[in-house]
Amino acid sequence: MYKEFETERLLIKPTSVGDAEFIYQLMNTPKFLKYIGDRDIKSMEDAANYIRIKMLPQLNHLGYSNYSLIRKSDDSKIGTCGLYDRDGVDGIDIGFVLLPEYEGLGYAYESTNRLKKAAFEEFEFEELNAITSKENISSQRLLEKLGLEMAGTIKLPNEEEELLLYKIEKKRLQE
Repeated sequence: MYKEFETERLLIKPTSVGDAEFIYQLMNTPKFLKYIGDRDIKSMEDAANYIRIKMLPQLNHLGYSNYSLIRKSDDSKIGTCGLYDRDGVDGIDIGFVLLPEYEGLGYAYESTNRLKKAAFEEFEFEELNAITSKENISSQRLLEKLGLEMAGTIKLPNEEEELLLYKIEKKRLQE
C-alpha cells in the first residue's frame, strides 16, 4: 500500500507496529539518546505506541514517514531513515540512525541516498532539509556527501539546543 524502496544491500520499508522491539532497541542506543534525544521509550509497549502516535499518522496522511532498514543478506533490522514533517522545520526533513554495530559500513549513505532520490523523483519535493547536532560530525559529513549544504541554524520548538540546518533543492540536482 505504501512505497517501499530497495538498494543493493537494503530493503527500506515503512516502520510498522511489528517493529516495536527493534525501535525500542534503536531509540535507546547511546548515539540516539545523545544526538536525537530521549523519546521516553522504556518498554516495547512504549515503542509500539510511539510508532502508532508519531510515525503512522504521517505515513497515512502524507504517504511517507519513518522506514526500517533491513539488510538483505540476513534480514537484520539495522536502522531507520525517513522523511519527516517535523515541527519547527519548514519543509520535509531527511533523517537516519543505525544500530551501533552497523555504523561505518555505508548503510546510512546507501539508504538516505535512495530516500533522497525518492523525495525528488517519486514524492516530487522541490527541496529537502536535514538537521543535526553541531557535535555530530559524522552526520554532517554524510549530509554533505548527499549534496546538502549548510543553510544556517535552527531551534526546534520546546528545545534548547541550536541545530545545524542543511538543504538541497531539486533544481540544483538537475544542473
